Amino acid sequence: MSEDTWKGRWNQVKGQAKLQWGKLTDDDLKKAEGNRDDLVGRIQERYGLAKDDAEREVDKLLSKR
Repeated sequence: MSEDTWKGRWNQVKGQAKLQWGKLTDDDLKKAEGNRDDLVGRIQERYGLAKDDAEREVDKLLSKR
């Protein structure tokens, strides 16, 4: 997914991310604000995942749409 498309879908992604990753705070999501790499990093921090695993989880979330 292109960066422009990602930013355009951020509100949808943000809502889904809150449901899937309950440990992410509103502040985490606000700081990530449309930046996929930032979201991956915050998921890594909160859940102790490797970068590849966190990226795979984000990709899985996006493929559901």
